[in-house]
Amino acid sequence: MNLGGQIVLITGGGRGLGRAFACGLANAGAYVVVTARSQEQLRDTVQSIEGQGGEARAIPADVTDEVAVRRLVATVEEQVGPIDLLVNNAGVFRAFGLIADIDPQEWWREVEINLRGPFLYTHTVLPRMLERGRGRIINVASGAGLQPFETISAYNVSKTALIRLTESTALEVKSQGIRVFAIDPGTVRTPMNAYVHDSPEVARRAPLVQQWFHELYAANGDTPIEKAVDVVLQIASGRADALTGCYFGVMDDIDALAQQAEIIQQESRRKLRMQM
Repeated sequence: MNLGGQIVLITGGGRGLGRAFACGLANAGAYVVVTARSQEQLRDTVQSIEGQGGEARAIPADVTDEVAVRRLVATVEEQVGPIDLLVNNAGVFRAFGLIADIDPQEWWREVEINLRGPFLYTHTVLPRMLERGRGRIINVASGAGLQPFETISAYNVSKTALIRLTESTALEVKSQGIRVFAIDPGTVRTPMNAYVHDSPEVARRAPLVQQWFHELYAANGDTPIEKAVDVVLQIASGRADALTGCYFGVMDDIDALAQQAEIIQQESRRKLRMQM
């Protein structure tokens, strides 16, 4: 897969899925710009990419800071080039507890990172993409956005809303050359999920969630990170363009789905819908 000439911006690119996406896209020829709050982690990502002969740049920023987001996108567009692909990957999974008990500020902070962040970056990159009549956006959602779970309401709500944001954005720009997707990367052994698996705080506030992670890992049922990277690479290649607005999982055959794109779109499949 050759993505030479593409410029990619990835949030949460310092570790876990973000780093894996960055390395995979760079190995395919893209110039990758990674952002996160940790400058040290970003530096490690860039060094890993450059060590493999790829091109990358790191720009630290907080995804919930509107001024920082605008400044970062302007820097990329002016100093690197037009953004072809935005990967809204930054997210947290820390606000555990029952709705009656959880700290409202902790709950809202998780929603801000997981939803406000992708909105701010989408809002900021879209005008230039629309001027050029091309561009792709990938929102890293979750299966947790498809159904409720006890003690993780902030994560549930933010990921459900992110899927709907994907659909709304795709609808607004579908005739102007921009394609927008939501993906479920599966349950990968990332630092974020390691916290859920290991933390005594999660054991106290969300014991059933931690038990689920323990059982999944013990059975080797977690998702290989390469599968999540492959989904991003396929979307970046344009193979899923006819499915703009849709939600994909790591086990989906995107080529097969693309062949059914017309009926999938007509029937609003792979989208959030209420059953009545």
